[in-house]
Parts: sequence; structure tokens; C-alpha cells
Amino acid sequence: MTAPLLTPDELEAELRQIGATRYHNLHPFHRLLHDGKLNRGQVQAWALNRFYYQSRIPAKDATLLARLPTAELRREWRRRLMDHDGDGSAPGGVARWLKLAEGVGLDSALVESVSAILPATRFAVDAYVHFVRDSSLLEAVASSLTEMFSPTIIAERVSGMLANYDWITADTLAYFTPRLTQAPQDSAFALAYVRANADTVERQQQVLAALRFKCDVLWSQLDALYFAYVTPGLIPPGAFIPEGAGP
Repeated sequence: MTAPLLTPDELEAELRQIGATRYHNLHPFHRLLHDGKLNRGQVQAWALNRFYYQSRIPAKDATLLARLPTAELRREWRRRLMDHDGDGSAPGGVARWLKLAEGVGLDSALVESVSAILPATRFAVDAYVHFVRDSSLLEAVASSLTEMFSPTIIAERVSGMLANYDWITADTLAYFTPRLTQAPQDSAFALAYVRANADTVERQQQVLAALRFKCDVLWSQLDALYFAYVTPGLIPPGAFIPEGAGP
């Protein structure tokens, strides 16, 4: 049966339902992280692998920026690059995540080298960058709409980690503070763009699939962390081995 053409409000409701059922705040690894159930090495593995995702977001945004047809749209998306890369006077999100990694006890050179990340982390993140590069502009913008749901997971992470890990400080988690305002601003623009341009059944189904794909990218990264560092604890060759976890 052919899907119906949705109104913009109906389309937005469908997008939000994807977040309610598929966003990675529901993943068991996130629940363990938030609830203080991980040890220091497991938190380090999360921070180290997540850095690869953070570091590739500017590359993803740069490929999308190059495809935008108007100066107005490019100015809007260029702000995302500055948010993550910094503007030369203040650190961006990538640098702040590196400080987070250092704050949980990791060597910054190891983190920046991305040599010890899980293979699945690399594959998932690279797949996202390639998706944004190769898909339609509308799909690429829609894939960023996970930012609609990020304030919830940020609030859970910060409150839970500060409450449950006495070796983590507010300064360690300073990455998240600007994201509480940046992410809603970014997602509001992207959502307005999708509502205005997903004007056929085909385009609406494409944007819904794009958001599901992005949720899968985030979920699969936590799947890999859980498999390697929680259960069954099979760390692949070359990946980060927490202190005391070796044979």
C-alpha cells in the first residue's frame, strides 16, 4: 500500500516518533553509562571511540555546505563548522571532546590518532559521512535531525555521570554545555527545511529513512562498545585495551 502524503505537522510527528523509539538514549550501554554502572576503562573506551564521531562531524558538514545552493543556506550551515572546529578564538566541540577524553584519563595523542578505535566505530561514522556526501540534499539535511533529541541524552549524561562517578567533574563534561543551545538551534533550522521541502510522498519517505539511518549509525556505535567492553568483552585486534583488561 502506498504511503499517504503527510502534512508538515504529520511528517514532524513521524520524525519525532523515530526519535522516541530508536534514539540511542535507549541503548543499554547508555543506560549503564548514565547509571554509573561502567568502570573507568569502559568510560574511557566510550570517550575514545566517540571522539572519532565528533572529529568527523565537521567533514560531514563541509560536504553538505558545498552543496547548498544559496548564500543564506550556506551561512546557516557554516555556523555548524565553527561550532565544532572553533573560530580561532575559542575552542570548538572537537577540542572540547578531546578535553573530556583527557579528563577521564586518556592520552590526547592516542585519542587524536584514532588508531585504537573499534572497527565498527570507523565503519559506522564513515558510512554517515558518505551518506551525507552521496544522498540528496534533503536526505542529508534530514539525517541531522537526531539533534532534535540530543538535549534529552545530554541532560541524562551530565547529571548521571556527575552523580555516579566521583572522578568526573563538571569541567570534564564542559563539551555538553554549548550543545544544549547549539543543537536546538541547528535542529530547528533543519526541521524547517525538511518540512518545507519534503512535499511529495517519495521525499517524505526519504527523510524518514534518512533519520532512521542516522539513528542506526549512533546505535551501532554503542552496540560495538557493549560487545567489546561489556558483554561478551571481545576487544578486536588493535583496539583500545583498558588498564587491567588484558590477558
